[in-house]
Amino acid sequence: MNENRNVWALNGLTGGLIATGILLSILAALTVGAIGVQSANSENYYKIVNEKSIKMFSTENSKHLVDAK
Repeated sequence: MNENRNVWALNGLTGGLIATGILLSILAALTVGAIGVQSANSENYYKIVNEKSIKMFSTENSKHLVDAK
């Protein structure tokens, strides 16, 4: 006797197709979001000020970057 009466059981080909569809939709959403972030920041330029005083290992190196706008 088959006692498996689970309504939400998605096994085999159907479950694989649904999982693939979900993963592709997540990939599409993340790609659209990444393109949006790249487009928003593509014209946000920075200018390096006083570059002679930048040290290789320093926590104050971020002070040398200013917005070019």
